[in-house]
Parts: sequence; structure tokens; C-alpha cells
Amino acid sequence: MIISKEIIIKGLVQGVGFRPAIYRIAISHKLNGTVENNNSGVIINIEGDKKSVNKFINDIPNRIPIASNISSLEIIEKQIFGYNTFEIIKSSSKSNEITEVSPDIGVCNECLEDIKNQENRLDYPFTNCTNCGPRFTIIKDLPYDRPLTTMNVFPMCQSCKDEYSTILNRRFHAQPIACNNCGPRYTLHYQNEEIVDINSIVRSTCNILEDGGIVAIKGLGGYHLACNTFNERSIANLRLAKNREGKPFAIMFKDIDSAKEYLNINKQEERLLTSWRKPIVLLKIKKNISKNISIGLDTVGVMLPYMPLHHMIFNKLTVKSIVLTSGNISDEPVLISDKDALLVLGEISDAVISYNREIYNRTDDSVTKVINTIPRTIRRSRSYAPSPIETKLNTEGIFAAGAELVNCFAIGKGNQAIISQHIGDLKNLETLEFYEESINRFRKLFRFKPILAVMDMHPDYLSSRFVEKMNIPVVKVQHHHAHIASCMAEHGLDEKVIGISFDGTGLGDDGNIWGGEFFVCDLADYERFTQFEYIPQPGGDAVAKHPWRMMTSYLIKYFGEDITVKYPTIFDNIDKDELKTIQSIIAHNLNCPLSSSAGRLFDSVSALLGICPNSTYHAEAPMQLESMANENISGSYSYLFSDIISFKSTFAEIIEDLINNINIEDIAGKFHNTIVNVIVDTAEIILKKTGINKVVLSGGSFQNSILLEKAEILLAAKGFEYFTQSQIPSNDGGIALGQLTVAAKRRELKL
Repeated sequence: MIISKEIIIKGLVQGVGFRPAIYRIAISHKLNGTVENNNSGVIINIEGDKKSVNKFINDIPNRIPIASNISSLEIIEKQIFGYNTFEIIKSSSKSNEITEVSPDIGVCNECLEDIKNQENRLDYPFTNCTNCGPRFTIIKDLPYDRPLTTMNVFPMCQSCKDEYSTILNRRFHAQPIACNNCGPRYTLHYQNEEIVDINSIVRSTCNILEDGGIVAIKGLGGYHLACNTFNERSIANLRLAKNREGKPFAIMFKDIDSAKEYLNINKQEERLLTSWRKPIVLLKIKKNISKNISIGLDTVGVMLPYMPLHHMIFNKLTVKSIVLTSGNISDEPVLISDKDALLVLGEISDAVISYNREIYNRTDDSVTKVINTIPRTIRRSRSYAPSPIETKLNTEGIFAAGAELVNCFAIGKGNQAIISQHIGDLKNLETLEFYEESINRFRKLFRFKPILAVMDMHPDYLSSRFVEKMNIPVVKVQHHHAHIASCMAEHGLDEKVIGISFDGTGLGDDGNIWGGEFFVCDLADYERFTQFEYIPQPGGDAVAKHPWRMMTSYLIKYFGEDITVKYPTIFDNIDKDELKTIQSIIAHNLNCPLSSSAGRLFDSVSALLGICPNSTYHAEAPMQLESMANENISGSYSYLFSDIISFKSTFAEIIEDLINNINIEDIAGKFHNTIVNVIVDTAEIILKKTGINKVVLSGGSFQNSILLEKAEILLAAKGFEYFTQSQIPSNDGGIALGQLTVAAKRRELKL
């Protein structure tokens, strides 16, 4: 019995070799029909005997390419058309629906072999196929076809045309296909020369790196700066050049075995490192590399080569790793323009490697870590963006502006939230321009017309000001409610939950700074059940750079102004005049907004223990406190719970431990345990009053491995059903998803 069906597949199904895979499955079952791309996904028309068609449909999820993902598969009965063959037909653009845009994919092993053996690709550093290579960074519009990418200026040679047109070839319809005869080329700008021979480029680069020099290298989504991991002088020079006093650098290792020599890597971490996404993974240091790479921390960000050029360089390098950090000056977006790179990076590096293909969509390297065996996204960018999150709500036309720090924005299409790549901190003109440029490109790429905008309650955020200029209805969402909603959206929750949001800052309903919050909430609204005690934040946001100021405020709040006289050693390393100024500011309540922030609490304890009295980058003090902590210690400190949560007894007991010369590592460990106890104890109190058993944890503080792991374990032991984030950052990079979800729910309820 011959039957005919139309199959509509949505998800990540373009730019990943999906149609050739469908073709191979159809041929293996001796079926006829067509497969095509259009804006909304992949359309298959299939005809044959009923048994074979059903086998074909069952085979699809099991035989699709590794980087693809099916979000929906719809089957429609059709009249028999009478196909004689199975064909891949030309892409079509029929509506404003859109399919997923593939993220960039790390080079595959087959392409690496081709670089060694295939005549027209010998030593060709842009070798790719349908299973790997650039995608999001080169796409200008949908459907994903070569004329709509930055490869449009490179006409294919006959050899590439043949591969591109041969259905069973690995490069069939590989839009960035190229070879030595027709594709992009690298140029090394070195000592007033332009070197174009790739082997000369690789040799010169290796020599510069081994001699302690700095090389700017154009990557997939922007420029990097590279230096020798084992040369202290070059690392110091790189810090100086980037104006990056203390923030950690990432390292690229030659291969997984080389990384294992220096780092503790478990199975989940190895799987993440070697995956097609090739993200930066935060790993525990086993063998010292350089103290100046990850100052004061017991972890370092590590990645493996993901471009052919990376592999070619490591094949010649005598060292097994290089520092590879974003090619920018501190706080500015990563550079993508060759002209700007030569002008800016050329001044601070010994050589610049560019290539003549445009990067259209700028992306930083993504950052991840494994906590409790689960990979967690810290920074979502290359190889992750712009893959959407499926929601259970109608998100169409909603624009979510995101937060001020580590910004990502989001747009709503159908039931999806499409989240941008990492934008950065919206603190300067350059980042704001990148933000606005990316929004305009998302609008075009995803056929997005905003009809509702959503923003943070803080009126002075640049993202909020952008929304106010859009001339469409606006919804304001409280920062910490957005954190909880972000986690709920990731897990498909739409009900009352216990929401626990810990982070550094966020404007609250009462005009104070929130950040240690316990909510009873759903997607539409929230009730603040309790919070960390308000503490004056002397000097406002400046305390984030000077944790000792917040420590001083905590101590004066709890023990009075004579604390500096009673325990003078606590303040030994603080400038006496500055201390007096802060004491006066607190005493006269000058620029002292009240804060319930968990981030500021961690800052204060870090300063109190002498670990990080002054920060050189965002969240340095909590990160160093976590690195110092003995995670195996079982003790904890007391705290006070009434209408609010007070840490007066916590600070008193920490000071007592300091007087008794208890190890700093043990004190830090006991403090972490204390916060875990606060989380679980408070959840139990809320459960008794409300009957709610589902706990949602979100906010930047839950990037702390010790805090999150122990909280998850103890919540589970107490019988709670808990939800934490993995696909989307729990930091402010996930705020836009929460904003969009809250706005969609309120629109649905007509609130």
C-alpha cells in the first residue's frame, strides 16, 4: 500500500547537514519525495509503502547530525503525488516564520584529516563541511544559503561546486565550503610585512609565541589575543596591554591529554570540553601553570582548539597551551573589524593575524562549568547562541531588554525565546552600539516586529532607556523576579514556587537594593516572604570595587562604631583616612542606599578574612572566597531569623574564629555552609506556611559551585523538588529570558 505524507520539522535543522541526512535515510528505505528548507524549518514530502514510510519517520530522530535538534515534528496525510526519485530541492521563503539559526560548530575530525590529505585542502585553514564550521557568525538572513552569508563574495571553484552539489558528499550544501583555490585567506601583519603563505604564518606565529610575544588572532566571532602560558613576562605584558589587572585569562590546550596534565577533569567536564560546542570550561587547577593567569583562584577557564588554524599552530608549537583571551580593551566589545584590530590590537601585540571574510555577528567564547555533574552555562555566546528556549507561552512580538551587566537581550517568536549572544556590560558607548546593532540584526534575521517591550525596573539602565525610545507598550519586571522566572522558563514551570534569588544588585519595589530574596511567586507576580537584613552600602555601587567598605558597614551595623578600636587588626590593611571617610559617610547616612544583597555579604566576608579587600573585576571577592573555602568542612555559623535574616551572630562567630587563629579556609567553608543552611531552613519555613514544595534557585551567587552543590544536595535530602539553571546563565545573562516570560504570562492573563 503506497502512502504519502508531509513532515514538517522545526528546530535546529538548517546549516547542520540535516537535509543530506534525510536524503540518506530516504534512499536507505527506497522512498521517493523531496526535502527542502524554508523559513520555518524543513519540509519533507515522502511517498512509498506504509511500512517503509513508518520506518523512515522512526529513523529520523536517531540518524540526524550531532549538532541538530528537533523541537517539533508534524506529520500530515497527503494525496499521492507520484514522485519518481527523492530530491533535495531549492530553499524557499514563504512566511515570517523562522527556523533556528545554527550556532558555530567546532571543526570536525574528518575536516582535520582533509587538511592533511585532500589535495585542494592541504594546509587550508578554512576547511569545513556540513558537520562543522562557521554558522551564526557569518549569516545575514534566512534561509541559510551561501548568498545570504559573508561567504557570498567567494565564488566556488569547480571542485567545491562538485562537492556542494553531490548529495552523498559530506559537503553537500555546506554553505561556507571553500578550499585553497577559492576560499578566504589569512594574512599575518608582522614587522611591516604582510605574509599570506599559511605555513609561513603558522611558523612565524609559533616563533613569536615561544619568544614571549603577543599575537592578535582573528577567530570565529572576533579577535583573540594570545601569548605563551609559560612565559610570565608575556602574561604580564598582556595584562598591561588589556588594562586587565586581575581578571582571569582563559587557556587553550593542544588536546585533552595535555589539559589533564595540569587540571582535574572529570567525565562530565571532559565531555563538555570535547563537545562540538568547544566552550571554555572552568576547571580545578592540579599542576601550576602561572599564578598570574588565574590570580587568587583555584580554577581556570580552559578550552580546546575549535578552528583549523588552532590545530595547525599547536602542531608546530613546542608548548602545550597558550593564553587565549578576547581581543579588546577592558570593558569594550571584542573587535571584529580588521581595520580596528590593526589599529587597536596592532599597538599592543607583536603581530596580527586577519582573514578576508567578514564576521557579521560578533560572539565571545562561551563559558561553562560542571556543578553536581550538570554542565552550567555561565556566559552564553559562541556555539550556543542564538539557539532558542522553548516556552509554553505565546511570546510573539515581545522584546526583552535584559540587564545592565553581562547583558543579553531576548525576542519572542511563537512559543520561543530567542536569546542573543553575550553583549557585555552596558557601561560605555561601544557596548551600547554593539547592543543596538545586534537588536537590529535579530529583527531582520528572525522577521521580528516588536509590539511589547519589557525592561528592568531600574530607570537608569541603558537597556531601560533603549526600551523607552521604542514607542511601544512597556512592561517593567523586578530584577529578582526575572531571575526566578528565567529558571522557571528553562524548566517549563508555570505555578507557585519558592523562589530564592541571590545576586549582587537589583532595584526593589521599596527603592532599596535587593539581592538576598525569598519569594513566593509564579510567572506573573511575586510576594517577598523574607530577605537578608538591609545594610547601608556606603558610596553606593563603589562598594563592589571595595569590599572592605561593605565589611565596615556590616561591622558598624552589628557592633557599633567602636568596632575599629575593639578589633583594630581587622582594619590593618585599610588606609586610615579612607576608613574615617567611610565611617563618616555611614554615620551621616550620605549616599548609603540600603542593600539586602547576597553578593555584598560574600564581599564583606571575603574582606573580613583578608582574602579580597579590594576588587579589580566583577565578583572577584566572592570568587576568591569560594576558591579559599574548605568545601569538606561540616561546621557552620549561627544566624538570626525573625521577619528578616540577620547575620550578626555569623559575623561575631567569624571574628571569634579569627581571634582563635582558625584556618581561613575552614572559616570560609563554614560560612558557605551557613548560607546553605539559610536557604534550606527558610525553604522549610515557607513550605510549612504555604505547602509549596518546589524551590527555584537563581541569581549570580548560584554560580558558586560550593553553594549550589550543597544547596541542591540538602534540599533533596529534605524532600524538596528543586530547580536550578544549566542551559541559561543564572547570572544577569539570563535576565532577559525571565523578563520575556513574565511579560508573556501577564499578557496572557491580561494583567
